Amino acid sequence: MDGLRTRGQPVAVAAIRAMLGSGLAHAVLLAGPAGVGKTTLALDIAATLLCQTGDGSPRPCRVCRGCRMVDHGNHPDLHRLAPAGAGSLISIGGRGERGIRDLVGDLALMPVEGGARVAIVESAQRMTEDAQSAFLKTLEEPPAGTTIILCADDEERLLPTIRSRCARVRLGPMGPRDVETILQEQGVADPPTAARLARVTGGRPGHAIAYARAPEATIIRSEIAQSLLDLLRVGVTGRLAGVRDLAGRAAELVRALDAGSARAASASGAGSAPSGRGRGRGARAGRGTEGVTASVQASNGEVADGVPDGGAPELVETGARVPAAERRRAALVLVEIWRATVRDLGLTVVGERGGVRDLALIDDLEAAAREVDLVTVGSTLRRLETSADRLEGNVNPELVLDVLALAWSAGGPA
Repeated sequence: MDGLRTRGQPVAVAAIRAMLGSGLAHAVLLAGPAGVGKTTLALDIAATLLCQTGDGSPRPCRVCRGCRMVDHGNHPDLHRLAPAGAGSLISIGGRGERGIRDLVGDLALMPVEGGARVAIVESAQRMTEDAQSAFLKTLEEPPAGTTIILCADDEERLLPTIRSRCARVRLGPMGPRDVETILQEQGVADPPTAARLARVTGGRPGHAIAYARAPEATIIRSEIAQSLLDLLRVGVTGRLAGVRDLAGRAAELVRALDAGSARAASASGAGSAPSGRGRGRGARAGRGTEGVTASVQASNGEVADGVPDGGAPELVETGARVPAAERRRAALVLVEIWRATVRDLGLTVVGERGGVRDLALIDDLEAAAREVDLVTVGSTLRRLETSADRLEGNVNPELVLDVLALAWSAGGPA
């Protein structure tokens, strides 16, 4: 396995090496935060299993036909499935949507190259309960020569029966130095920028690469964080309006990061997988990094999300109604930045300045730290954690943000 692309995950790599040496389990669950390299490790496993180099040679070799097709995202025996549609979910399938039944159907066919087959389910926690139930039999008894790899940001969202059928490997955030090395190896950031992005993204190289390829995203993120601190001193009406404005900025950030991820995929030389048997229809084939946001992906343009009419006003863009998935995605990004900012604020309150990730905000953090205490910081972090869970659960994003805005005050919870 000398040809691995995974960096900064020695424990996870050692576990996979041991599994491959003694016989890899038919189903593997790669669990860990978004952006830490789960998809990269999954593709490393796929390349190892599909490598066509001679016996005794290190695998993956990265030069044979099998390895090249994996790297380019067009191997006929590598099947990928990712969330799609207005809710960014992995469904059971049908009604024009590729889902679990389609993947199961692909795996039931004979392999094209005559060797192993690999299925990668990205953001597996986005599978609906029906989809998970439909997948149980295949996970328990997959077709001969098939390895199924689930990548999940939050494994607790998977059914216990799903988790019990998989060998689990945990990936965590990397050390800043490892992220810096990855950024510099890919030539996307100079040393000072790499050091800052490694800290700001909390050791998640997938996020750091997207930010590095979209410099405007870094600027927007800093503006959002600074504005959140400014809103501590604003009245209720101003906070409500301010947080809505920041949701709009977060939507701009998402678009910038998507563009950065697209540039990263293009630079890696990975092509889009063609539709058809075994080509991962509907998946984000060929990407070398994970999604840059928590667990949701771009909308297909639909609007309905189960939110009743008469709810909170929606973000408006050029006079059109913004798709629900895009609104939720922007809200999740805003909450993620909010949590990181409050974390830094808490460290500043207790005088642990060395642990602050966004050093560009240190003056603003110190000013805000004089007006809040650890009780406020702790309650805010718990509220943000709950809000992220509710957003994942299809709650109206505007209502969630309004609740957060009402409680975000230097004077304590509203």
